[in-house]
Amino acid sequence: MSTANMLRERMMNRTAAPAAPAGPATFVPPEVFSAVGSLTRADIDAFDFGAIKLDDAGKVLLVNRYQSDLGGVAVPNFEGKHYFTQIAPCTNNGLFFGAFRKGVAANNLNIVFSYTFTFKLKPTNVRVHMFRDPSSKSNWIFVQRA
Repeated sequence: MSTANMLRERMMNRTAAPAAPAGPATFVPPEVFSAVGSLTRADIDAFDFGAIKLDDAGKVLLVNRYQSDLGGVAVPNFEGKHYFTQIAPCTNNGLFFGAFRKGVAANNLNIVFSYTFTFKLKPTNVRVHMFRDPSSKSNWIFVQRA
């Protein structure tokens, strides 16, 4: 079974999945954390929340349709850009980008917080979960409307 099909099945049926990493309460299903190193566009487009994969500098490597629609930025215009300065400059601050940089530097990022996006859209309240998988060294920002 492909990763996409496995994730869809688990999310729809909420079958047993590996435990979420220790840390704050989150809206992200636990099975996502066990697969972050191998998630594809098809996998993340099935999510009912935003998903953004970033390199260690903050450049967008992959984004799902949910996040593209939420931010009003088409997927091709989203990917390859620096998230904190070119896509969502309202996140270029100590709380958001600062936490990202510290987590990447420590190879340990797992933080959930409330935030209000203000760039290119009316103020939008969201929950954010920033996560780094130490084994695959992949960085993710997951976003859900609050």
